[in-house]
Amino acid sequence: MFEPQDVERDLQSGEAFAGVRLQRLEVLNWGTFDEHPWALTPNGNNTLLTGDIGSGKSTLVDAITTLLVPAHRVAYNKAAGADTKERTLRSYVLGYYKSERSEATGASRPVPLRNPNSYSVILGVFRNRGYDQTVTLAQVFWITDRQAQPARLFICSERELSIAEDFAHFGADIGQLRKRLSGHGAEVFDTFPPYGAWLRRRFGIENDQALELFHQTVSMKSVGNLTDFVRAHMLEPFDVAERVAALISHFDDLNRSHEAVLKAKRQIELLSPLVSDCERHTNISSEIDGLRACREAIRPYFASMKIGLLDKRLTTLIEEWERQNTNVKRVEVRCDALRDEQNKIRRNIADNGGDRLDWLTGEISRKEMDRGKREVKSQRYAELVRSIGEHPASDEPSFLKQRRHLTTLAESARSREADLQNQATEHGVTLRQGKQEHDTLCAEIASLRSRQSNIPVAQSELRERMCRSLSLRERDMPFVGELLQVRDTERDWEGAAERLLRGFGLSLLVPEEHYLRVVDWVDREQLRGRVVYFRIRPVPRTDLANLHRDSLVRKLAIRPDSPLFAWLERELAVRFDVACCMTQEQFRRETRAVTRAGQSKAPGERHEKDDRYRLDDRSRYVLGWTNAAKIAALEGKAKQMASSLGEVASKVNQIQAEQKGIREHLIAHSKLDEYAEFGELDWRSVAADVAQLKEEKQKLESSSDVLKQLIERFDQITIELERMQRELEDHRDKRSKTEQRRTDAETLRC
Repeated sequence: MFEPQDVERDLQSGEAFAGVRLQRLEVLNWGTFDEHPWALTPNGNNTLLTGDIGSGKSTLVDAITTLLVPAHRVAYNKAAGADTKERTLRSYVLGYYKSERSEATGASRPVPLRNPNSYSVILGVFRNRGYDQTVTLAQVFWITDRQAQPARLFICSERELSIAEDFAHFGADIGQLRKRLSGHGAEVFDTFPPYGAWLRRRFGIENDQALELFHQTVSMKSVGNLTDFVRAHMLEPFDVAERVAALISHFDDLNRSHEAVLKAKRQIELLSPLVSDCERHTNISSEIDGLRACREAIRPYFASMKIGLLDKRLTTLIEEWERQNTNVKRVEVRCDALRDEQNKIRRNIADNGGDRLDWLTGEISRKEMDRGKREVKSQRYAELVRSIGEHPASDEPSFLKQRRHLTTLAESARSREADLQNQATEHGVTLRQGKQEHDTLCAEIASLRSRQSNIPVAQSELRERMCRSLSLRERDMPFVGELLQVRDTERDWEGAAERLLRGFGLSLLVPEEHYLRVVDWVDREQLRGRVVYFRIRPVPRTDLANLHRDSLVRKLAIRPDSPLFAWLERELAVRFDVACCMTQEQFRRETRAVTRAGQSKAPGERHEKDDRYRLDDRSRYVLGWTNAAKIAALEGKAKQMASSLGEVASKVNQIQAEQKGIREHLIAHSKLDEYAEFGELDWRSVAADVAQLKEEKQKLESSSDVLKQLIERFDQITIELERMQRELEDHRDKRSKTEQRRTDAETLRC
């Protein structure tokens, strides 16, 4: 138990003032505290506030609550047990002190102490003696609208402020007050959240729940259930479900950790054999590093040995170069001596008639060179003349005559080449067109072999493209020709029926359920061809009793298993009820008729016969359920076409061979134009001149013994000089190579 003296001792000690405590509370124009600042000075002590009812106790408590609690949480005059709406912030700012009843309306209204142009201030100075820290909190209120709640400023400062010194003498402009306070180091906020965060940070309050607890207890008069009060206002909310989920998650983590530990143990057991392998690998790696270091040390060792060898080689090469240089100088001296002696003998030969001999020697050499050139040209000329089937001319008159004849032959060859080129072009066009037709025919045959109908490949490919795009089956959209054929007993009328029904036979039949999709596709696509199709609606079977007795329809058979049988039967009766006339008399009598030869007659006296193709040309037939006959006809046509193309190709090869020969002749003619004079080819006359000059030279050489001896000595010296020059070149070459080897060795040594 605590004795009274213990309590007094604790209050007098410094621990009694620990924490942030209220030093001074000031209010201006707050409730009934009007006109000048009013102050309450606890100085950090516990304070008992007493007074009569209506003396302003709850007003000061509400001022402290307003400083610390957001406006939307404040319940004014709660200390007096008043109703929630009895007092408001507006009533405190305007200073409502009584109510008046209007005699006219009977309604009561509050009476304020102040006009709306005034302003109100509440200010609290708090001090923490332990940290020697002073904090001032203040709020300024003013009326901007007669009906709305007051506007306010929130002021925070870490020094002591007062209303009289810091919140007076600024006129009616709140902006001037804001500037003054900011200039003095205070922080001014327009809303409570940053203001509340500032004060909680300075007061050491971690969350809003402490202020909420303060608001609940500051004016508490009674507590109905202490447990509920503590649970609602003093304890933080506790989410049991989240904690349970956290425990489950933690258990899962522990379970996974346990499994991870077990897995790690198993891994250690499995990896234990690797330890010895790793140690062995480390030892081998160390051995490899040692061997690699030894290998690296070999390079400088061999480099030192190489330098020694290069020094020896350089010494040897220098000696070799000096030896070769001595040989070069020796041979040069010998060559100079031989040239001097050769010049002396040349002068002696000239003194003994050697000038004429020298001239003869030079002239013989020049003429022999000229003879060689003319002989080469003559041989080339003879080869060109023989290549075009002529004999070379042996004298100048025959040469000139032959040139005129060659000009005529060249003109004839050019004319023939032009004719052959025209023929080759014509045959080439024919061959190219024939190949295209043959390829088209082969493609048609290949297409027919892959199906049963006689429809041409272009129309079949168009239908295939349409069905593939619309995901339809080809048998759901047949051509008319695939469902019709001439009866076996009426084969004589097959050609006329094919000619008359060709357009109708190439028409597509589109059932009603596919019609809309087909119309859209045809309108949207670039068909690169022509298509005709009929929209097929359900129709009843047609009675053929009204048909002409010789009607073409009676000679036709419709595929019996076709679902379009009824529609096709009706269309044939409407479109092709044409009389098949055996005689011209019947043909002239009928209104709609056709002859076996293919001539047709329509109402309005219109007659037609189209013989651009043979009536019995089965390659153009489109009717029938099988196409064996059409394939056979097309194969025969393809065989005949291939034979014709072979003949054309043979003619083209013959023309090309003849063109090649003519071009070779024309090339020879163009080269023969270079030989314009017979003198360029006459080598025999020059050979005769050479023989005459040699005879004169021989006589001159045999007429003088002195000259003969000088010439022999000159020849000997010339041979000796040539030998010494070769030897000199050999020594110079060896010296040069030795010099190069020495340079290479010096480069390697560096």
